[in-house]
Amino acid sequence: MSRTIKDYIVVGLKGMAMGAADVVPGVSGGTIAFISGIYEELLGSISNVKIGLFKTLKSEGIKAAWKELNGNFLLALFVGIFISIVSLAKAIKYLLENEPILLWSFFFGLVLASIIYIAKQITKWNFISVLALIIGAFLAYYITTLNPLVSENSSSLYIFFAGAIAICAMILPGISGSFILVLLGAYKPVLDAVNDRDFKTILVFMVGAVVGLLSFSKILKWLFANYKNYTLAALTGFIIGSLNKIWPWKETLTWRTNSHGDQVPFNQQSISPLSFDGDAQLTFAIILAVIGFSLILLMERLAVKKQ
Repeated sequence: MSRTIKDYIVVGLKGMAMGAADVVPGVSGGTIAFISGIYEELLGSISNVKIGLFKTLKSEGIKAAWKELNGNFLLALFVGIFISIVSLAKAIKYLLENEPILLWSFFFGLVLASIIYIAKQITKWNFISVLALIIGAFLAYYITTLNPLVSENSSSLYIFFAGAIAICAMILPGISGSFILVLLGAYKPVLDAVNDRDFKTILVFMVGAVVGLLSFSKILKWLFANYKNYTLAALTGFIIGSLNKIWPWKETLTWRTNSHGDQVPFNQQSISPLSFDGDAQLTFAIILAVIGFSLILLMERLAVKKQ
């Protein structure tokens, strides 16, 4: 696939959107990759990292290996993700703490439209497709209702597996990698390791992430190649089930004290905006949800026009 500099800038911008989504515990970068039309290429490029690539490097040189890897695409995408995480993390953290209803409303509209977008790509519905959708929806919904684990000290092996599982979630539309880390109780140890420059823990986590990414991307690529309709149906179900996590209006059932001594929500459940205790910001929430929804429709329109 031959691309111009302009095309790679667009790929970088899609990477920035993925990075912004991954910062929020509840929104998946995989969903953004899917609706921006680069999901299958991303899976294919990642799964190209195999023994054969090193043979190409040895026999034909760096240029041939880079081309086989689809290196320019991955570089543009990951540069975009990195820029986004570094530049938007503070802004999104501020919005999560100060304007959670408005931020979640925007993402809710975004994800709702992506369900329609992905479901439209299923060419044939049958009993198995519907079953895959229902199982995917129930599984994702169940994950969103689990109580997070709180772990202050985790073994290296645990951090390794947490990295492998979280990265799988990051490339799976509908499930957030950072939310999986929260559920596993590894979010705080990993965050502490980054802040304390604990390079051993960071390295163990990254090795786990690489192992998880390389193995899981191959499985997903195989599923798309052999059972595309069923895979799309299951992914649509995953995203439907994940809507519970990003519903803007929540009631806190239990609280916990974080490492700074602050009381933070521990277990929450979705409630109606009409029974929300406080300012439900309903008008602005609906406007932002419509903007998020329209943004996906616009992206789809532009993608169709380009084809």
